[in-house]
Amino acid sequence: MATNKANNSAGNTFFKYVKMFWTIFIVGFFSVILFFLLASWGALGHMPTFDQLENPDSNVATEIISSDGVTIGKFYLENRTPVKYADLPQHLVQALVATEDERFYDHSGIDARGTLRAVFTLGGSGGASTITQQLAKNLFHGEGSRNIIERIIQKGKEWVIAVRLERQYTKQEIIAMYLNTVDFVNNAVGIRSASKTYFGKEPKDLTVEESAIIVGMLKNPSLYNPARESRRKIVTDRRNTVLGQMVKNGFLKPEVKEKMTGKAYKLDFNPENHNEGIATYFREYLRDFMKKWVKEHPKEDGSEYDIYRDGLKIYVTLDSRMQKYAEEAVHDHLANLQEEFFIGQEKNENAPFVRISKEETNRILDRAMKNSERWRIMSEAGKSEDEIRASFNKKTEMRVFSWKGERDTIMTPLDSIRYYKHFLQAGLMSMDPETGQVKAWVGGIDHKHFKYDHVEQGARQVGSTFKPFVYATAIEQLHYTPCDTIIDSPFSMPKGKYGIDADWHPQNSNGKFQGPVTLKYALAHSINTVSAKLIDQVGPNAVVDLTKKLGITSDIPEQPAIALGAAEITVREMVAAYSTFANKGMYIKPMVITRIEDKNGVELFRNAPVTREVMSKDVAYAVIKLLEGVTETGSGGRLRWGGAGGTGYHRMTGYPYALTNPIAGKTGTTQNQSDGWFMGMVPNLATGVWVGNEDRSAHFKSLTYGQGATMALPIWGIFMKKCYADDNLNVSQKPFERPDNLSIKVDCWKPVEKDTTEVELEVDEFDF
Repeated sequence: MATNKANNSAGNTFFKYVKMFWTIFIVGFFSVILFFLLASWGALGHMPTFDQLENPDSNVATEIISSDGVTIGKFYLENRTPVKYADLPQHLVQALVATEDERFYDHSGIDARGTLRAVFTLGGSGGASTITQQLAKNLFHGEGSRNIIERIIQKGKEWVIAVRLERQYTKQEIIAMYLNTVDFVNNAVGIRSASKTYFGKEPKDLTVEESAIIVGMLKNPSLYNPARESRRKIVTDRRNTVLGQMVKNGFLKPEVKEKMTGKAYKLDFNPENHNEGIATYFREYLRDFMKKWVKEHPKEDGSEYDIYRDGLKIYVTLDSRMQKYAEEAVHDHLANLQEEFFIGQEKNENAPFVRISKEETNRILDRAMKNSERWRIMSEAGKSEDEIRASFNKKTEMRVFSWKGERDTIMTPLDSIRYYKHFLQAGLMSMDPETGQVKAWVGGIDHKHFKYDHVEQGARQVGSTFKPFVYATAIEQLHYTPCDTIIDSPFSMPKGKYGIDADWHPQNSNGKFQGPVTLKYALAHSINTVSAKLIDQVGPNAVVDLTKKLGITSDIPEQPAIALGAAEITVREMVAAYSTFANKGMYIKPMVITRIEDKNGVELFRNAPVTREVMSKDVAYAVIKLLEGVTETGSGGRLRWGGAGGTGYHRMTGYPYALTNPIAGKTGTTQNQSDGWFMGMVPNLATGVWVGNEDRSAHFKSLTYGQGATMALPIWGIFMKKCYADDNLNVSQKPFERPDNLSIKVDCWKPVEKDTTEVELEVDEFDF
């Protein structure tokens, strides 16, 4: 009996444990099912809807795409530009699968074998997160919580979303989506930004080794950041691990892997931000334009497009090659000329300001302080004006701009203001006069340190570049021709005429008079008395009316002194106005955008040229012939020269041009050498260049360096040489087209050259 009782007791215990096991198993099984059901129903937190799975909500950068198909900039919160699977190299996909998810093509979102392995080894043999699960995490909740309960819930939601993604998308689409969502640090989100940032190329052009480095970053992008020199060894080891995984999975031959592992990797590191890259000033102009555009072009539901999230594609007229050449030309010349400016200021106790009082200097510095970022930040922090001013006189560590790169220094913020006032600034715009398409836009020398755009924002005195408008008015209204003779002799305009409040006695730059000269010769040599006589004959109002027809909206005083350049106009307006002459008398408004598309390629906007006839073809061609005289015998003649130049020209980049094709151009120099201009045109390209300091009281002391032919013309010459060297650009070297049955005489006898140095009389000597 005792034995039976013992057996019954043991049997009861066994069945008790069996019952307990099945109870736990069934409860656990249904709990897991209930857990996933609750997760899928959204009871454990938000789950994406069907529509959200179809169109995952992600911040997609707006791209700025040049006329030659190059992305020259982006607007973004996250620097993300999606690519399609077809744009990915096969070895990148193989490296990804081999390293992150070997059974990717065999599972439906969850790797059961890998999950069980991870559970039984407590994660010791690696994680079990599939590529699809990682995509789910990236798209819908990002980094996991550190709270274990929340983390378990998030993991469950990842599994549900992963399964849904597998049902919704193909394996290829999942790979592309995943690579588009990864943050590769250094402001590079997505594979396209990463390949551009680290290797300066599109994803399809990545090599096997480069693909291995990018895939290696997926484990921990910050730790395996290849741009950090201190991480070079661990990045190399991680790259080699990825290559080893490719060998293991049959995607790479062992001997190829061995050859690669012994090599040090090379980067072409180009971090993208709003202050770097090409066309920085243009991109900032475009940002302001788009802020207005989105208000005027809402979505179908009435909401505004977000240029930082909606992935718009803005197709612009700029040519990335010409933009690059223009920026290089500004750098090549001004980096050189700036040295001469510093040399000239060495003995100036009030550098860089010339011939102004202490009170005027203080006003300039005070205005600069109040406009500074330091003043704004301290003011918003509640600091008093006395405290803020005191901070400008305390030495501090800072990084400042120089043409040889940023340099660390210690100086007071007030001294840094003076330092920055030394720098010569530039504005350059180039456009096709027949289409109005802007091809290059250089608003300054460095957008990080100098925000002011000297193409669009800065209206400056234009000097003798205004004179062609006077000549054009005289040709149109008085039927002058470039070959007509006018007397270069003393000229006076009495008080009261055209509203002037004192007698006006314009003088020539050299104080001499040459007697009878042709209009072509007079413009080529910027003879002031001739311009004054012409505006006396046509009247200032007629000239101002013409400038308005030419698209100039800047305020121009209706005074005779404008004939010598006493008018402030932007580079953009001047280029458009001059282009009218090259475009046979038809004004065309500068165009910078051709079309705008949404992220799916649907066209939202298409631009159309805005044109109007301003003058006849004959008058326009006559002005072109006048302007050609400037580069044949006048101050622009140095464009025909080659070599290093004469005395003192070692800071001017010499004259390495030797251009032989027809060029219509005009130099300009203003009061105290504060502004230097050159406007130059060939049949299919008009380019304007302005150079000067931010403040007009900071300038060269002599005309050797301070005239337009020295400050601005070399930039035009260097730019055009680069354009001509690029056969793909097709910049014309042909003559301007002559109108049929031309009614204006333009073929004049060529006078003996009398003076090729342009030195214009300071405009502040005239009453206006």
